[in-house]
Amino acid sequence: MTDPNYELGGAAPAPSARNLGFERLSGRPIGEILVAAGNCAREDIDLAIERQEGEQKDERLGEILIGLGRVNAEQVARALGIQLEMPYLAKIDIEAIPDTYIQSVPITFARGNIILPVSALGDSVVAALGDPLNAEAVDDLGLLLGVRVDPVVAMPGVITEAINRAYDRATGLAHEAAKGLQAGDDADEADLDAIDLIDDQSGDDAPIIRFVNALLRDAVKVQASDIHIECYEKSVVVRNRIDGILYQKVEAPKTAQSPIIARVKIMSGLNIAEKRLPQDGRIRRKIAGKDIDVRVSTIPTAHGERVVMRILDRSNTLLTLEDLGMESRTHNQFTHLIERPHGILLVSGPTGSGKTTTLYAALSRINSPEINILTVEDPVEYQLPGVGQMQVNSKIDLTFASGLRAFLRQDPDVIMVGEIRDKETAEIAIQASLTGHMVLSTVHTNDSAGALTRLVDMGVEPFLVASSLLGVLAQRLIRTLCKNCKQPYAPSREEARGLGFQTLEPGTMFYKEVGCDQCLKTGYKGRKGIYELLIVTDEIRALVVKNVDASTIKKAAIATGTKLLLDDGARNVLLGRSSAEEVLRVATDEEMVLEM
Repeated sequence: MTDPNYELGGAAPAPSARNLGFERLSGRPIGEILVAAGNCAREDIDLAIERQEGEQKDERLGEILIGLGRVNAEQVARALGIQLEMPYLAKIDIEAIPDTYIQSVPITFARGNIILPVSALGDSVVAALGDPLNAEAVDDLGLLLGVRVDPVVAMPGVITEAINRAYDRATGLAHEAAKGLQAGDDADEADLDAIDLIDDQSGDDAPIIRFVNALLRDAVKVQASDIHIECYEKSVVVRNRIDGILYQKVEAPKTAQSPIIARVKIMSGLNIAEKRLPQDGRIRRKIAGKDIDVRVSTIPTAHGERVVMRILDRSNTLLTLEDLGMESRTHNQFTHLIERPHGILLVSGPTGSGKTTTLYAALSRINSPEINILTVEDPVEYQLPGVGQMQVNSKIDLTFASGLRAFLRQDPDVIMVGEIRDKETAEIAIQASLTGHMVLSTVHTNDSAGALTRLVDMGVEPFLVASSLLGVLAQRLIRTLCKNCKQPYAPSREEARGLGFQTLEPGTMFYKEVGCDQCLKTGYKGRKGIYELLIVTDEIRALVVKNVDASTIKKAAIATGTKLLLDDGARNVLLGRSSAEEVLRVATDEEMVLEM
């Protein structure tokens, strides 16, 4: 670039390496640059290199340093700019970005590569790039625009926010759509299945259609798992569930209630005339280039029908067992269990705790041409190559029990049952395990010990449970701290004891949430699992046969080395992945609460 201080959308990039006096550091290791800039000490770099050579070998040095709390994301980005002799761009002026750039660059490309053209510079285009090492994205952008691209370094969160705002400028936000809702608007029954809602910029759609489309677009944009449309006496409130927490999105007038609900029902194939009974449906749409599956549920309430839309991104990559982040001992034991030739392995936890994701990861681990794997699910959330997957259908009496019974005539080696809900399903699963099949399933209990007593409560004979069950993995999802803004602090003695630590090493730091643009001011970004694996030993089998309570089983499991959910949560606090407050919110032991 000819001038490192040119204006980019109203904001000048940081001076280049030469201007900062770091020209000798261009092309040098990033750790050397961070030390020279005074961002961290040499000891921090040595520690990060040690981690990189060990358990974090797949992570970049800068990412490890951020995870350790030694530097922040902006310092790493600036250091990369120095290393690669690229200017650093702190802010992006959305209004200064020409519309032709937005029209020429698909939003899926911009988001997928975290790159955005921001201004012209002579015969070239200046583009903000989140990963300065992604030279391929720069070349592809040049082909899309037909000009040479000069990259500048910017924070990924700044670029992502700019992408969202720039493309929303063309398509309109849900708030703007809400303002246009008028009494008497009717839902259009047009079938838009083949249209990408991001690309659909038609101005002729009715306000109701634009409003519902905007709700879906915005929910996918912020990675919400659910959209709640709630009807009250004088208004309609829309909330998004992000990382397990509900946030209010927008409020629409009461007069728009019926058209909004009708539009959602039409999209999901439900009966718009039936307002007295609960209904379930499904919407399949393409949003921002992604195939999105939306499960729709409606129930009647005092002030109108309430709608919840569960969003499933079918283009998401399946997680592996290694991606789940289990503690090494738990990971090894769980892997050993799923590789057993027969028996039952259960995953327990409340709705939305990631049980199905764990089962899919387990199936992916053992999936091979040599074994026959069959699943019965409600619904089939991901397609697994080489696995026979069946979806239950209550309308034709295809239940978990009937599907499982049919599977036994298909010569399976491994069977996955979406959920054990009743005595019939439990008994068939146990009989399958006792006749040489490996059965994986889920059950709704608060902890691992409770799963054993739940099966007995369903009416299964205790000796059958004891002889067939191999283990139970209980899990929860905790929010992870935003790497960009989390801050270290010295925990109090009470806080440490709340996590089960009687003493802590001097200098031990916890991390707390702060809030920035990258995490929508929440301090958290994303979620991860915490796990409690109970292996059914001979001692525990004897207790199950005696039909003892879950508390007694739990104490016996702890005595044999079982780590509780709270223990795994505390481990994640020490690693700086989550906060003590978040772990205590999700995984506080009930007995501990009673003793306080």
